[in-house]
Amino acid sequence: MEHAASCCPGGPPSATAIDPVCGMTVDTTAGKPSAVHEGRTFHFCCNGCRTKFEADPTKYLAAKPASGDCCGSKTDAPAGHDHVHGHQHDHAGDPARAVKDPVCGMTVDPHTAKHRAEHEGHTYYFCAARCREKFVAEPQAYLGERKATPPAPAGTIYTCPMHPEVQQVGPGDCPKCGMALEPMMPTAEDDGSELKAMARRFWTLVALTVPVFLVAMGPHLTGLHLPSPWDGVAAWTEALLTSVVVLWGGAPFFRRGWNLLRPWSPNMYTLIALGTGVAWTYSAVAFLAPSAFPASFRDMHGRVAVYFESAAVIVTLVMLGDFLELRARRRTGEALKALLGLAPKIAHRVDADGREADVSLDAVQPGDTLRVRPGEKVPVDGVVLEGNSHVDEAMLTGEPMPVAKAAGDALTGGTVNQDGTLRMRAEKVGSETVLSQIVALVAAAQRSRAPLQRVADKVAAWFVPIVVLCAVLAFALWAWLGPDPRMTRALIAAVSVLIIACPCALGLATPISIMVASGRGAHLGVLFKDAGSIEAMRDIDTLVVDKTGTLTEGKPALRELVPLGGRARDRLLVLAAALEAPSEHPLARAIVRAAGQQALPAVEDFRSIAGQGVQGHIDGQAVALGNRAMMRALSVDVNAGAVNDADRLRGEGATVMYLALEGALAGLIAVSDRLKDGAAEAIRRLHAEGLQLVMLTGDHLLSAQVVARGLGIDEVHAEVSPAGKAAVVQSLRKNGRRVAMAGDGVNDAPALAAADVGIAMGTGTDVAMESAQVTLVKGDLAGIVRARALSRATVRNIHQNLFFAFVYNGIGVPLAAGALYPWLGWMLSPMVAALAMSFSSVSVVSNALRLRSARL
Repeated sequence: MEHAASCCPGGPPSATAIDPVCGMTVDTTAGKPSAVHEGRTFHFCCNGCRTKFEADPTKYLAAKPASGDCCGSKTDAPAGHDHVHGHQHDHAGDPARAVKDPVCGMTVDPHTAKHRAEHEGHTYYFCAARCREKFVAEPQAYLGERKATPPAPAGTIYTCPMHPEVQQVGPGDCPKCGMALEPMMPTAEDDGSELKAMARRFWTLVALTVPVFLVAMGPHLTGLHLPSPWDGVAAWTEALLTSVVVLWGGAPFFRRGWNLLRPWSPNMYTLIALGTGVAWTYSAVAFLAPSAFPASFRDMHGRVAVYFESAAVIVTLVMLGDFLELRARRRTGEALKALLGLAPKIAHRVDADGREADVSLDAVQPGDTLRVRPGEKVPVDGVVLEGNSHVDEAMLTGEPMPVAKAAGDALTGGTVNQDGTLRMRAEKVGSETVLSQIVALVAAAQRSRAPLQRVADKVAAWFVPIVVLCAVLAFALWAWLGPDPRMTRALIAAVSVLIIACPCALGLATPISIMVASGRGAHLGVLFKDAGSIEAMRDIDTLVVDKTGTLTEGKPALRELVPLGGRARDRLLVLAAALEAPSEHPLARAIVRAAGQQALPAVEDFRSIAGQGVQGHIDGQAVALGNRAMMRALSVDVNAGAVNDADRLRGEGATVMYLALEGALAGLIAVSDRLKDGAAEAIRRLHAEGLQLVMLTGDHLLSAQVVARGLGIDEVHAEVSPAGKAAVVQSLRKNGRRVAMAGDGVNDAPALAAADVGIAMGTGTDVAMESAQVTLVKGDLAGIVRARALSRATVRNIHQNLFFAFVYNGIGVPLAAGALYPWLGWMLSPMVAALAMSFSSVSVVSNALRLRSARL
């Protein structure tokens, strides 16, 4: 064992020593941990290393330590060492040449360091690649004071979890329900400071409330009473501690309760403020001036009872409920935060000279060339320029199988490159990336209101006034008919009614389920635009689907070209490709791809006729490519032989176009598109759920029928225009059907907007996705099955929550008013009422969280 400069008995101590566990150089004069073993003193960089050494010293004295372990990058540390050092260490070496790694504080030699970065004209050196990546992503965090969580940017919009229509700049309380407002868009770096602050306040209240409860209830539980003058000291202690709990701990409740009275929107905090305020005020007056109370307030011993412990326990239990509810509600946003955390913090940008530099993600611009190494996340949306690999797109589609990528293939930011290095061109950055749009869509859906919420809103509008009236009636009945001390019992009943009937559970019943469902849908590749679409999806009984891009892959290929009149096939293909070159239609792209690298002549007088085809002049010849309607319009004769050939190709599932030269039919072009994998199984499952399937297409009826028979489609409408598709959807709705329309193209947008629920394929156009209420990220029909299952589970969950809230209040209020006293002689304590009220809200939130793991 080589032990450099360890302290030996009888000898002067050295300035440095080697930590025998991790091999770091330790300054022995800096007060670092040490341990004595067999007469020798060993020094350690931290208590963790010392603990490991003391547990098994022979393990570390049998091997020579080398350099340590920083940020997960091991450098020949002793076997078994797993300590990650996040504070400063000194490596052995020439201190004159050594510099500090700004991330972990380790000493590195700038002449041999493999990892370095430039920032504001300075060069910084790092012990490992991960330290460098952290620094490049956020240099200010390591060059100045590190902050746990950056403050919300100026102008951040905050909203209420229960009332998303309430929005304001900056934090505050909701004017309708009093709940603390939350940022509309959460951040991945949220450190939970609000939850921690509430936890500290709660545990402080517990520490103050426990003595109050013991002083008040101890004599009743044990039968022991404190002798004078200690009973007076205990009474003052109870009064003073309760005053701190109510006036300090309950201050947020009183502030919110008062604020809610000014716009006359009384809610849960109004009831809490009334209940605790009445209990504390009565007890304080009874404690300080008991002689002011008449006989109806006095017990058989002539004393006026105080309820300090009830006021203190109520405040503490309500704070417990708020704490548990906030902790549970924060879990509803975990799906959104997980999406936010998918994007990497840095990108490897390659300049024109081939030099590579790491830049933060917000510095990437469209057109930049980026390198993505194996195991790294794709930084932004773009296209592969060079390389071959497999990319894990599970975050986007929910499918575990990686997708092969080669030059020309699209890449999505946040997906994970697996086994090869890729060079890519950035195309969409910032808020334009698919990941950013998904996050924005999920956040908007979580803030929206479901139609079912109207039930809760109508009840809530009358709820608080009715509860206050019930409390007044309970007080009056007990004061009039109750046994002595009548007024004391009346007060207990009134306070219990106010506390137990807080409508927080009612207000949370719908929005909390919508928040969880939106996040779950994002992980399933199903994006809901709003809460109404989640609810509406359950009631759909008819699904209308477009053919190309919805049932089929939307990537057709040339199947056959039939020359007529002895014309050359290659020449016809070049003419057709030249005519279709300006078009982005999938059929046009198929013809252009079939022409390969052949030079295409220029097109003059180009015209595109909606619903028919395209025409123009090439090399002085009039050329037209389109359907039978275009041929009729141009007076092109389509003979019986051509019709038979076209029908044959359509019978095989192909789309057929006619090519005309100088007013004469020159050939037939057949293009076919294969069915999507899993389309048949998805339709079978949709049929099993009782849905009627209708297919709309602009294609020929014969081609459409081939696809419909193969998939088991119930009804086919072929050769329909975009307006015709919308008309079919409207007709179905007029006949009492609940219609969902699934499509992916610009021509589907009118029908998507006309349907009860528009479903856009994520592989389609932006116009289609803007017109739809639901977007399927992967673009397959199986997503519709998942969307319906999630919709049913969500609506069922909302019904359960509303049931819990209504039944709880329906039972709780009579019990609190003392309905069982005539038969059982039992009254509900305000403390028990507070506990029940708090856990009613927690039960609603917990029930909603079950959606995260529900089987769909």
